[in-house]
Amino acid sequence: MPTKPKHPCAYPGCPELTNKRYCDKHQKMVNQQYERYGRDPIERLRYQRSWKKIRNTYIHTHPLCEECLRQGKTTFATEVHHIVPLGHGGTNDWDNLMSLCKPCHSRITAQMGDRWPTKKL
Repeated sequence: MPTKPKHPCAYPGCPELTNKRYCDKHQKMVNQQYERYGRDPIERLRYQRSWKKIRNTYIHTHPLCEECLRQGKTTFATEVHHIVPLGHGGTNDWDNLMSLCKPCHSRITAQMGDRWPTKKL
C-alpha cells in the first residue's frame, strides 16, 4: 500500500523529512517545552515518576485497547486513560484506569472537553 510522502519538519529551519509534524529530534524538544512551560504546574505534579510506574504496570497487564475490544477489534494500547480525571477527583486506582490506543484516547479526551477549553468572549 502506498504511503503518504514525507514532508519537512515543522520546526523553523529544520530540513529533515518526516511523516509526523516534527522530526524525532525536535519532537523531543517540543515535548520538553510543553512540559516545562505549557502544562499546568498542578498537572505536572500529578504525572511524575509514580504515575509512570503505575502506567507501565497497567499497560503491561492490559496490552490491548479496551475500547477497540468492545467494538470487536484488536489493537495494541499505547496510552492509559483516567476514567474520572484526576482534576475531577479521580485516582490512580486500577478501577479508574483503562488502556487505549492513541485514536481512542484522543477521541475520548476531546469528547470530555477538559483538555481544550473553549474561549469565552
